[in-house]
Amino acid sequence: MAAVLEASGRLVETLKPPLKWAGGKRWLAPRLRELWRGHRDRRLVEPFCGGLAVALGLNPARAMLSDINPHPINFYQWLKDGLRMRIAMRNDATLYYRHRARFNRLIGQGKQASAEAAALFFYLNRTGYNGLCRFNRDGFFNVPFGRHARINYLRDFLPYRAAFAGWDFRTGDFASLPLEADDFIYADPPYDVEFTQYSKERFAWTDQVRLAEWLARHPGPVVLSNQATARIVELYRSLGFALTILRAPRMISCTGDRKPALEVIAIRGV
Repeated sequence: MAAVLEASGRLVETLKPPLKWAGGKRWLAPRLRELWRGHRDRRLVEPFCGGLAVALGLNPARAMLSDINPHPINFYQWLKDGLRMRIAMRNDATLYYRHRARFNRLIGQGKQASAEAAALFFYLNRTGYNGLCRFNRDGFFNVPFGRHARINYLRDFLPYRAAFAGWDFRTGDFASLPLEADDFIYADPPYDVEFTQYSKERFAWTDQVRLAEWLARHPGPVVLSNQATARIVELYRSLGFALTILRAPRMISCTGDRKPALEVIAIRGV
């Protein structure tokens, strides 16, 4: 649990994200809370909810949280329904590869929405290399065993069940989300970089443009974060977003590179 200072001056406890997540936005949550403060009565919509750092940091009463990758969404849905961990969990390479093979078999059998798949995904996420979530083009998880000296495996997810009570979890393309006009959208898409194997689907430049235009059409408040490449900056500037460039910590990457990166925050209607 972590403490957050609300506008009223009251300290409230927030849950830490249950998954390790490359590119997670816990570092950005304080700035996003400032933008969210005047809109707390709205529904939070995240088309790329990832590791839930922002949703848990903002703690909205209502939320629609989506991701193109069905596996974290399946895990969150089972947490909401009361997931019980019934698998062995150890920081052991033999067990890791056995569980990875079982997880991929479940995917191949069309059983990726099961409670067992959710439990295996949690274990693989905590034990795999560098907290990566990576799938090949056939949709199979291919992250190797990690190099962790020690791992704390959660088994009691009851607090998350309570936190998720008013949250709707979905999987699919952002454009398919049933938006309400006054929704507060926070979008954190795959970065405009070469590494795009977060799911079996690729997020290409055409998808970046499609997303930017979709966000620009929304009548409610919108906040986007992305790597500050020249073309991302120009894209959102051309659509009338107000831009801020931040130096962001790169906490996890596919190479282990931890150098700071420039990130753009694009805002409309906030």
